Amino acid sequence: MSVRPAAVAGMFYPAQAAELSNQISRSLAVAESELEKGLPLPRVIIVPHAGYIYSGLTAAFAYQSVRGAPFRRVVLFGPAHRVGFQGMAVPEVNRYQTPLGDIPIDREAVRSALSHAEVQTSDVAHAEEHSLEVQLPFLQTVLPHFELLPICVGMVEPEAVAEVMEMFIDDRETLIVISSDLSHFHDYQSANAIDHATLEKIMSINGAINHEQACGATAINALLILAEKYGLKPRLLDCRNSGDTAGDKNRVVGYASMAWFEQGRLNE
Repeated sequence: MSVRPAAVAGMFYPAQAAELSNQISRSLAVAESELEKGLPLPRVIIVPHAGYIYSGLTAAFAYQSVRGAPFRRVVLFGPAHRVGFQGMAVPEVNRYQTPLGDIPIDREAVRSALSHAEVQTSDVAHAEEHSLEVQLPFLQTVLPHFELLPICVGMVEPEAVAEVMEMFIDDRETLIVISSDLSHFHDYQSANAIDHATLEKIMSINGAINHEQACGATAINALLILAEKYGLKPRLLDCRNSGDTAGDKNRVVGYASMAWFEQGRLNE
């Protein structure tokens, strides 16, 4: 059985299972204490993908919002950082590995995604990609059982990503996760202003954002294309940057957790 081994364990997050579990549990406990109570289950979450000391607490807010949910599949979109390619890439391997164990790849979902002309198989695109991997220990912690469809997003139009996302967005047993940081390497005050404007634009579902505003902009823009059709309404759960956590304030990276709910259920 082919396995994609953890590539950034010991760099982006702890390589030892006990230490990793403890770090995630501490972040989730903070999120639980601060999250609004009584929210319904999201259909989609947007989460950051930096090292856990920088963005793990922000990510925990979105993951706490789905903790214990009966999702049987996670469709995960993350931008390509290591390998340049056209389109989107799904893996050929059967499992993804983290220090917390193996996650089975949903081969049926892979076949569905491959029906789109812009989707290809490429283990090379996935081999060292951290934007996908760093989400997995959180998912293993908060969801009891699930299979994974990881999609590495290369150079492709958001309309094509939206077509793939739409294959799964109306399935109540599927959680869609979009991995994205916000602005990169501005000073603290400038980054806060840029990220606030970006989040306002996303929240208002008012046009596309660019890759200077969010490295996962393509998948976020795909979601914005689908949001009105599926009655999805966003809620900002947490926003901060590396200057608030473990970095200096001269060159920061921005992070946000967002959850997208069915509008009718959010108003219940």
